[in-house]
Amino acid sequence: MNVFGVLPRPRGRVDWNCMAWFMLARVFLVAVIVYAAILLRPVHDSLVINGAFGLALACLIVVFEVRLRHASPTGMLGALLGGMLGLALAKALTSALFWADTGDRRVAFLHSVLLVGLPYLGLLVGARHGEWLEPARLVRLFREAGPDKQYKILDTSVIIDGRIADVCETGFLDGMLVVPQFVLKELQFVADSADSMKRNRGRRGLDILQKVQKMAGVKVMISDVDFAELREVDLKLIELARTLRGKIVTNDFNLNKVAQLRGVEVLNINELANALKPVVLPGEFMKVFILKEGKEYNQGVAYLDDGTMVVVDNARRMIGKNIDVVVTSVLQTTAGKMIFGRHIDLAAAPAQQQAQVQATPAAGTPSNVEKPNGGERDEGFRRTRPVQQA
Repeated sequence: MNVFGVLPRPRGRVDWNCMAWFMLARVFLVAVIVYAAILLRPVHDSLVINGAFGLALACLIVVFEVRLRHASPTGMLGALLGGMLGLALAKALTSALFWADTGDRRVAFLHSVLLVGLPYLGLLVGARHGEWLEPARLVRLFREAGPDKQYKILDTSVIIDGRIADVCETGFLDGMLVVPQFVLKELQFVADSADSMKRNRGRRGLDILQKVQKMAGVKVMISDVDFAELREVDLKLIELARTLRGKIVTNDFNLNKVAQLRGVEVLNINELANALKPVVLPGEFMKVFILKEGKEYNQGVAYLDDGTMVVVDNARRMIGKNIDVVVTSVLQTTAGKMIFGRHIDLAAAPAQQQAQVQATPAAGTPSNVEKPNGGERDEGFRRTRPVQQA
């Protein structure tokens, strides 16, 4: 029942009524053509032969109409424009041959071939390439003629992370920053969460976005484009990047991989941070603050100022202390970096190593190690639900 209190018609009955009207129109067309052929007798004096001719012609028109029903509108429009262009070209060529002897059979045959062949070619070519008449194709065609805008679509994770503001302030991101409306809805959902940690992260993301909007020389656009058939925000971002031919800015490892598989370029903030990190080589010394115990026996875990995890052997009893560590190996991945080391006993170390360790500044103190998420490195905002439909 609709808003006026009237029951809607069943969909099957509406289709049946439309089919009945189509059949009635076809019967009327066949009757008119057959009657005209019998009345005018275009091919023979016999009524039967003219009636059969009219019936065959009417059936041919009906078959052509049924075939056109399955054709796309852009294909029909392209065929119409191509046929008209071919007919105009044939008329221009035949008019240019005014000097030829029209009584000659070869000239008459050439005129006939031009009048039939060129519209036929235009009809087929126009129908085959009719998709170029789609509005999106036309807009893209004119857009390529002008200056191409470079769109950077911001993901929820990169807004909450906050480092995007520093990158924009340095001027390394050019073009237009696009914030989709469904990303703002997700930020609002996180900011209204009952969990205090999620609520703080959501509010921080809104503050970061407002900070980026106020930066001089940074263009931010709020896009209302939505894809109602898709529920996952990651898929919406990928489709929006395809539509705008832009790049997704994120630090979500999973979104990075899915977008690359779908042929969409991604700018990963974590990859940028890893590329700019100072290289730590095995054998180097550092001072770290052991924050907690590790997963393996007698291991301690520390964090550098940038959040990099340092796993230290023989450091379980050193929790809550600054200790000297020698780097044994470094594990570098697109999701981040992990440093492995072992605790150094200065009493047993040579004098040269003692001097080198004492000259090394401490990396990671209780004041600058602890993060809002409890000290663990934030590897990107992970979604646990699709965006609710508005």
